[in-house]
Amino acid sequence: MSLQRILYVASEIAPFLETSLVSNCVRKLPEAMQNRQMDVRIIVPKFGIINDRMNRLHEVLRLSGTIVSIHEVQYAISVKVSTIPNTRLQVYFIGNDDLFGNRKAVFKDAYNNFFEDNDLRMIFFCTAVMESLKKLEWEADIVHCHDWITSLIPLFWKKLYKNHPLFTKAKLISTIYNNTFSHHFPFLAEKVAKIGVANEDTAFLASGSFRNIIQLAMHYSDIVVRGEKLDATEFKDLFTGQDLPLVENDDLYNEHHFKMYAHLMCPDLTF
Repeated sequence: MSLQRILYVASEIAPFLETSLVSNCVRKLPEAMQNRQMDVRIIVPKFGIINDRMNRLHEVLRLSGTIVSIHEVQYAISVKVSTIPNTRLQVYFIGNDDLFGNRKAVFKDAYNNFFEDNDLRMIFFCTAVMESLKKLEWEADIVHCHDWITSLIPLFWKKLYKNHPLFTKAKLISTIYNNTFSHHFPFLAEKVAKIGVANEDTAFLASGSFRNIIQLAMHYSDIVVRGEKLDATEFKDLFTGQDLPLVENDDLYNEHHFKMYAHLMCPDLTF
């Protein structure tokens, strides 16, 4: 199986939003793969702090308007697009006014309090990614998820949407960073189950902690990668007995990922 199409789903990307290492990693990697003649798509949340006019975002009407129901509340998906300056890379921004657009912040309010509904925002974003891909009618070979807000993508891909023809062949990678939090979401498993995921598939989300969310992503991903040395307290003893590759943001970053992608698609070949 040849490697042709790569989807990047992330919390942020430079130059539109830069709050952590994620933004730089997700900025450089897609361009490097596009230069290798890969067909690349990039999807990130449309946080309200991202200025539409300054960043030349415009709505993609054919992708917008889908309604998703989460915990008995309906939310409309808005999809906007822009191009990274001086590149051929387009970025899709998925949002909703109530959950993202009306807040001039990312994950914390003006008083540095973690938003109580960040779990809902994660569920919406990951569901909206899947629904938007259906409208795009675009099938990925590799899906590379960056940061915790993308953690439900592997579960949705392999369980909730497994019978859709667009979601049958892709290999999924999750890259983990030190962007942790101490907040717990006690009803996270229940909310995910209500959108159609079987109860046994939400077992990892029992206490709704950051660790639970990462454990879920690890369980349903084909490869889990450390994007940096994970020294946050939330990771203590989480990876016991597991040797997770560390791909640091250095001169070999793009090459390491290309070899990883190629090996996933053709494991019997040497690259």
